[in-house]
Amino acid sequence: MIDHVTLQVSDLARSKLFYEKAFAGLGYRIAFGDEGTFWAFDIDDGLFEIMQAETKPPLTRVHVALRVKSKADVDEFHRAALAAGGRDNGPPGPRPEYTPNYYACFILDPDGYNIEAMIDEVA
Repeated sequence: MIDHVTLQVSDLARSKLFYEKAFAGLGYRIAFGDEGTFWAFDIDDGLFEIMQAETKPPLTRVHVALRVKSKADVDEFHRAALAAGGRDNGPPGPRPEYTPNYYACFILDPDGYNIEAMIDEVA
């Protein structure tokens, strides 16, 4: 299942206003963000995120996070993606800066897109 998708936009303020209006009828609202950097919209069981184009690595123009069932799945995705020719963009491990129980890894695919496998376990 896709947990969240992040798109790089050329004008964050313009895109924020666009998506606020476009998503209003669906009941999607801003969940959190950082003025001038990114905004995350709560879309039912996931997030739709936009970020300012000048954001520096490790972020990429497109970011897709796959919600998996276990930490072992995160570890296996990382191993298999590296074996398939992906490049490491963050090894498996805790990401307490996101939430206390977030565990993830990040791989750059052949086009340089940031693909994440993650689990956010409830304590």
